[in-house]
Formats: sequence, C-alpha cells, structure tokens
Amino acid sequence: LVLYKLNCIRKYLNKIKNFIKVYKNIGSDKMERLRPLNDFIFKKLFGEPESKENLRAFLNAILYNNIGNIKDIEIIKDKELTTDEITNKTGIIDVLAKIDDGTHINIEVQLTDQKNMDRRTLFYWSRIYNRGIIKGEDYSNLNKVITINILDFNFIDLDKFHTEFTLRESEYTDYKLTDVLEIHFIEMPKFKNLNNKDLENDKLQRWLMFLRNDISESELEELIDMDNDIKKAEERLEYLSSDPQTMEIYWERERALYEKANLISTGEHKEKVNTILRSYKLGFTTKQIAQIVELEENKVIEIISKNNLVQRN
Repeated sequence: LVLYKLNCIRKYLNKIKNFIKVYKNIGSDKMERLRPLNDFIFKKLFGEPESKENLRAFLNAILYNNIGNIKDIEIIKDKELTTDEITNKTGIIDVLAKIDDGTHINIEVQLTDQKNMDRRTLFYWSRIYNRGIIKGEDYSNLNKVITINILDFNFIDLDKFHTEFTLRESEYTDYKLTDVLEIHFIEMPKFKNLNNKDLENDKLQRWLMFLRNDISESELEELIDMDNDIKKAEERLEYLSSDPQTMEIYWERERALYEKANLISTGEHKEKVNTILRSYKLGFTTKQIAQIVELEENKVIEIISKNNLVQRN
C-alpha cells in the first residue's frame, strides 16, 4: 500500500512538472522547437490523417528511386494511443501506411541501441506481412512490405547513412528472389557527420536536416526557403507546440524515452563490470581487459579496486 501511494505521488509530481513546462512554452515569446524524433511527435507529424501529405513527401524522398513517385497514400491507424503506451518505456509508436500499389510501409524511430535492431525489424516486417492474407487465401495476394528504421545511433558497418536490404542470391547479386521484402536503415549520426552535404539537390538530406534536434535557426530558414514540403512540416510542428494537450503528452514521452535510455545504459555498464571481473579472475591483464571492454585501462583498474579484488603486480 505504501509503495502504491508513493507511486501515485510520483506520477502526480511528474504531471505538475509537465504542466509547468507546457505553460512556460506557451507563455514565452518564442516556442521551444519540439524534438521531431520523439516518436510521439514523429507520429503526429507523419502518421495522422491531416499530415498525410507530409508523409507522402517524406516517403518520396526515401523511396523514389525504388518505386517512383507515390501519388496516393492511406495512413493506417491500427490503435489509439493510450497513456500507458505513451509512458511505457518499451512501448512502440510507429507509422503505418499503404500506398497506391498496395505496398505497406512501416516507419519506426529508435533512439537507443538495444543490440537487436536487425531481428526487431524482421519481426515487425513479418507481422505486417502476415496481416495481408487470411487463412485459405492465395499467397499471391500478399502485398509488399517496406520497413524504414530511423536510428539515432550507428548500426550498419558501412560508410553510408542510408542502407537498403532485399532478398538476393548470394553469388548472383543482381538476381532478386522477390521484391516483397525491403528494409531500410537511416542512421542520423552518420548523416550528421557527412562532410559534403548536398541539401540543394538531395531531398532526403533536406528531410534529415529537418529531423535533427540541433538544427540552427538559420539552417532551418534555409531549408524552408528551398523546400515547400519542409515548410509545411515545420508549420505542423509549430502548431503541435502550441497545443497544451500535445505538449503534456510530449513531455511524458520524453521522460519515458530518457528512462529507457538510462536503463539500457545502466544494463550495459553492469555487463561491462561483470566482464571485467570475470576476465580478471581468469588471469587476463588489465591492459587486455581494457581492449576487450573498450575502456581506458585506469577505468578497468578502478572497477577492480572498487570490487575489492587484489591487484596483481
């Protein structure tokens, strides 16, 4: 009962903090720009019926070379977002749509590396693919599914920010078994570190600049001047920042995402500590252990000392 009451108090205090943030933002002369890669805001920007033109423009920038110009798009709202889903650290808020040729497209934003992105995206691809047919129907009725993963961390060991994977023969790579599976990864850190950006001629690069949280006012103004689709998306973002209910949910989601990242970071740290201690007990030197866990040797020595292990000469 005491724990339940403490939890209720914590939730109440968080709600007060969020209200303060919301009304500070609304009352100020200049609105704080919302983080576009907050998955709740991303869904509001691209996954609502009133924002489908934003989604169509964004997908055309990613997929034009593969499927040509998307003329019509239907946003599929398979569920209503609940408070539990917003505050759930493991909850998924994605965008699902169907384009004019029947292809289903799923977009997911991932801010923290959980070391499972390849299997995760295949799982969600298969789930959407399976929805395309009911028992007894012909398999030829199954439609193509494209998954697009926007990552705020490096994942693919290639020197390019946008990678695409399909089913091809291992030796004769020009031969594609089928086109029903297509998986994209867009890695924001790689784009950020790209030296020779070509915003004027590359529409996808313009969209990725728009999605960056650290974009300057001058860079944003330049984007808006060169791309009317970006202008519409920014106007939508500004509208969302003026809505108290949206802002309250936004801060709740920011807190949940922060806690998730912190939880993953804590878990990774514990794993490293356990590896250091096991390796040391097995006779590895501190220098060897530092190379294994990718830490400085003095940090390894510090961890060994804190855990009361006798240091070897």
